[in-house]
Amino acid sequence: MTVNQILSTKGNDVYSVVSSISVYDAIKIMSEKNVGAILVIEEGQLKGIFSERDYARKVILKDKSSKTTMIKEIMVSNVFTVQPTDDLDNCMEMMISRRIRHLPVVEDDKVIGLISIGDVVKCIIEKQKETIQLLDSYINGTQS
Repeated sequence: MTVNQILSTKGNDVYSVVSSISVYDAIKIMSEKNVGAILVIEEGQLKGIFSERDYARKVILKDKSSKTTMIKEIMVSNVFTVQPTDDLDNCMEMMISRRIRHLPVVEDDKVIGLISIGDVVKCIIEKQKETIQLLDSYINGTQS
């Protein structure tokens, strides 16, 4: 199973902001789009990622103002990415070992999607269900 399989199901919507936007405005966009993270893209280049977790830890807990704090002050700039052909098991391992929840999907230096740990888990569970059904059919002699 690959990243491309997730994107073919969930779509390739990429929501992004520029680094000079306020945290408040970024959170507002995230709320409107119902997403937990948003990419920071400038001049077609991925510059960072900002998530609800960043907001909680770097704004709220540090008693900063979301209206005066800019995304560039708190975004994660060392962004780990994957390619559409990457294996989901490798994505899961990367997410777990690096303690991240979102991976931008990049192809030819262009962001073409964003996957979350929820997307990966859902896809892996579906694949396991299929395997269990096949094994059950085989064991019970009902395979087609």
